[in-house]
Amino acid sequence: MKRLCFLVAAIIGLSAPAQAKDSLGIFNSWGAFRDADIPRCYAIAESEEITGKADRKSYASVGFWPKRKIRRQFHVRLSRDRSSNSRVIVSLAGRRFQLIASQSDGWSQDKRMDAAIVAAIRSAASMTVESTGRDGKPIVDAYLLRGAATAIDAASLGCSRFNR
Repeated sequence: MKRLCFLVAAIIGLSAPAQAKDSLGIFNSWGAFRDADIPRCYAIAESEEITGKADRKSYASVGFWPKRKIRRQFHVRLSRDRSSNSRVIVSLAGRRFQLIASQSDGWSQDKRMDAAIVAAIRSAASMTVESTGRDGKPIVDAYLLRGAATAIDAASLGCSRFNR
């Protein structure tokens, strides 16, 4: 849990400890958190395995932003900056999804892809995020998905009170 709290602190740029955000639970390698200030909730995990030298912590998240009416938005942070002409591909249970990407992040192309990725996360055991780094070497960030469905559900429930 301590590892996840530090990850959350790094991700959201807090100078205070991550405990300042509400933990909704830790479910294996996935955690669920609520940030009432924004408001938002999210399920998040740090990658378990990274191919090559990492420049930063990589993570995957599923976010809920009630005031923006955004539910189950999939996002990844790559372990290294990608080449500008490379794709970011998420692989889950034999399915592949090409994300919209910036230099170091990837998002689903639309709500439909968000739904398909979250459905695949619920039934798969692992997920990989692949791209090519600026140095031409592969980026492969791998995630275990045990606990992901529960963390996503906890984040969804955690944000339900913001909808009132």
